Amino acid sequence: MSDARIPGAFLRPGTSSFSDFLAENAPDLLPARRSLPAGSAAELAPHGTTIVAATFPGGLVMAGDRRATMGNVIAQRDIQKVFPADEYSVVGIAGTAGLAVEMVRLFQVELEHYEKIEGSILSLDGKANRLSALIRANLGMAMQGLAVVPMFAGFDLDSGVGRIFGYDVTGGRHEEASFFTVGSGSLFARGALKKLWREDLSADDAVRVCLQALYDAADDDSATGGPDLTRRIFPIVWVVTADGAVQLDEAAIGGLADQVVGARMARPDGPLAPLPGAGEEI
Repeated sequence: MSDARIPGAFLRPGTSSFSDFLAENAPDLLPARRSLPAGSAAELAPHGTTIVAATFPGGLVMAGDRRATMGNVIAQRDIQKVFPADEYSVVGIAGTAGLAVEMVRLFQVELEHYEKIEGSILSLDGKANRLSALIRANLGMAMQGLAVVPMFAGFDLDSGVGRIFGYDVTGGRHEEASFFTVGSGSLFARGALKKLWREDLSADDAVRVCLQALYDAADDDSATGGPDLTRRIFPIVWVVTADGAVQLDEAAIGGLADQVVGARMARPDGPLAPLPGAGEEI
């Protein structure tokens, strides 16, 4: 016997894509189906930057600063920009903060819905493609100034490695090797990663490298927030391995941030392992 309070579409087996189901039955709930009122200023919406990610043997690290800006004003000092997508993947947001968070929530439900309907986890490439479709659906909003450009990364259970995916505002997907950055401070963060990333990084060193990259981004980009030692606000950091995605606790990140800031007074690459041959007489 059907319940009149629940539409029939919610009781019938259907597509494994939750966003497709929503588009058919409740399209107004999709973030991309909204439009800006006439005369609105998209630049006044809070924007978030910067996200960095780096691989290491057996996994990857993704980290994001905590600042959101609204024009030349700091709108929020402790925004979260890196989220778990599912057990083995994470997604970082750059762009219009409110819209990006809604897109992340929809993406999380999309992956969970697929797993419930199909009884299996979507492949990492499949997850990346699903996020691409959500970004493409937001193109109309992006053309009005409310762009969302996330970064997606996860541990590939089939190949046993960490993989990183970048996107453009049209939903174009591209896989990145070794490391990647997005956001207004990405240029400076990428420069730091080029100098500090190595193939044999440990998980701990990969975290330090990402913190160094965010430090450099904040040093030259006003929209990126550096470690706030006074308020004890530090980047959000996730480590993803075969055991799943784990967020590092605030105390651990605070200790590493103190090391980074203190060591930068002595050398530009901070508290990383000594370079090969360091200390030897020339």
